[in-house]
Amino acid sequence: MRRRLKRGGQVVAVAGVAGLATLLTWHLTHEPSPARVGARAPDFSLGRLNGSGTLDLASLHGRPVVINFWASWCAPCKAEASTLERLWREYRRRGVVFVGVDSNDAASDARRFLSAHGITYPAVHDAGGLVAANKYGVANLPVTYFVDRRGRLVRVTVLGPVSEKAHADEFRRGVQAAIES
Repeated sequence: MRRRLKRGGQVVAVAGVAGLATLLTWHLTHEPSPARVGARAPDFSLGRLNGSGTLDLASLHGRPVVINFWASWCAPCKAEASTLERLWREYRRRGVVFVGVDSNDAASDARRFLSAHGITYPAVHDAGGLVAANKYGVANLPVTYFVDRRGRLVRVTVLGPVSEKAHADEFRRGVQAAIES
């Protein structure tokens, strides 16, 4: 009897290990590819934080777009908020659309963030961070992407607050590339 129980336990253990190995293999081979320069910007449709309804990235086709991933709890996001608002006011005259994507955050906290920082450009809520992580490969915040009129990414990322000098220059190059493409 003991031998059967021992053998049964071994079979269950081997089956469990085989199941985990299969799951790991599937996960590694089905991992989403991060957004790439020159590729079509991954589409999303998310609920608006500072308005009603949803915003579909595809609806902005034909216009240069700046996509900024942020969260209310992110200190560098707070540091860049007023700079992004100022840049939005500057570039919207040239037809550039800014979209703030609040990632992995509570909607109520995100709305308070928008209000506290006077953000007027469109902002949407990516509640579980699935668009950020799975479609854009975002691991840290803030991150900014640039999309040209054809819906293609022209710069991979500006990783960090655009209010910092090094990132500010890259931001301007990214916006210019989106406008000119």
